[in-house]
Amino acid sequence: MKGAILAHEKAVTDLERFSCPGELRTGPGSLQCLKDLRAERLLVVTDPFFYENGTAQNIAREAAPKAVAFFHQITPDPSAELIARGTALARQFRPDVLLALGGGSALDCGKAITLFTDPRPKLVAIPTTSGSGSEVTDFAIITHGTVKHPVVDPRLRPDMAIVDPKLVEALPPALIADGGFDVLTHALEAYVAKNASPVTDALAEAAFRTCLQDLSASFHGDLQARGRVHTAATMAGLAFTGAGLGLCHALSHSLGGATHLPHGRLNAMLLPHVLCPGPKLARLARGAGLEDRSDTMAIRSLHNALLRLRRELHLPATLAEAGFSPGKLRQEEVIAAALADPCCATAPVEATEALLRQILRPVVQ
Repeated sequence: MKGAILAHEKAVTDLERFSCPGELRTGPGSLQCLKDLRAERLLVVTDPFFYENGTAQNIAREAAPKAVAFFHQITPDPSAELIARGTALARQFRPDVLLALGGGSALDCGKAITLFTDPRPKLVAIPTTSGSGSEVTDFAIITHGTVKHPVVDPRLRPDMAIVDPKLVEALPPALIADGGFDVLTHALEAYVAKNASPVTDALAEAAFRTCLQDLSASFHGDLQARGRVHTAATMAGLAFTGAGLGLCHALSHSLGGATHLPHGRLNAMLLPHVLCPGPKLARLARGAGLEDRSDTMAIRSLHNALLRLRRELHLPATLAEAGFSPGKLRQEEVIAAALADPCCATAPVEATEALLRQILRPVVQ
């Protein structure tokens, strides 16, 4: 009997878990669903660009609230102090719906505000870039000093995500490139992460294949390809919030805090150097159309494809190429922060100081 109980406990431990956001609306015109929220008091969290050009106000009108307030001071890498100011406004205004509009920074800030607001408003996330996947994840990145702190909490996951390709049609090529490599990194790391499951694998593989095949066309102005990459970003977000991430993100978080370079750009530098040999990564390469007879050659083809795409998108390979002097980098602090990052816990290999230093070496040379 004892043996049977232990076997049952092991089986329960081995069960895979996947949860979805409350609601996901995609496609052109999906913003029209905002009226279904029946918002009484709407708080819009966004950045100065979308407030000053009227986009935030136009989207708020779609929701037709009785009262609306705007917190539009969002900056890249939102700080704990900025989130505290937004939380103070939310507690004073007491919204029943909080709408986070913008890139990953605006979405993360809006998510963090809801975490510290009681009663918690319904959270609606509307991404205007194709990269972070924050609209469907329970992750948020909060910066304190020079350190980026990933916060993971189920309450951070938006109740509704609206993924409208119209909002990314006018994105500049540099943001397309940065965000696209973030999508590729999310999908690849989720596919090989410790908590991967058949569901997250399917999402990650489809997102990776779509982005690898369509990112170049999106960068060069193909709006249909841009729409597909926008959806792929959300799929990759669903994949990694269920499966986890890995060493590339652990290092890009710590490097981002130290250099303030765009997150996707740092991923583009690091991703080719974290490809671990193994049959699963080879399957991802083949699924993306990089056929080869051996696993080793398939992974080499994947590595070369990432390098080609990075060059085509005019993304840097090193910190120096990105305009940051490697001599200013405190590598010991970067590695220590990366080792403490929760992304290391789901990496397919053990995170060690020596391994992180090896991955970092070609980026800081």
